[in-house]
Amino acid sequence: MKNSPDRRNAHDNPVLRDHLAAQRTLLANERTYLAYIRTSLTLFVAGVSFIKFFGNIVYEIIGWMLIPLGILVLIKGIISYIKMKRVIIEEEHS
Repeated sequence: MKNSPDRRNAHDNPVLRDHLAAQRTLLANERTYLAYIRTSLTLFVAGVSFIKFFGNIVYEIIGWMLIPLGILVLIKGIISYIKMKRVIIEEEHS
């Protein structure tokens, strides 16, 4: 009964298994991209908050350093996402 045609699953079909693995990898790549966005927004907002709400010059300097850092993290995330998406798509179609 295990190997009957009615009870097939991803383990019986290597093409389906590979396709599902590629889909899981795509979803993991998207989650990583969203984590980059979340981190960059957090750094940016923290930088603006340090500049706006703290009167100390040290905090303002830290704030001005966090803003470009947040932008760099966003750019890194976009580049990483695009590269990995291309690799995944190429592997799936090869």
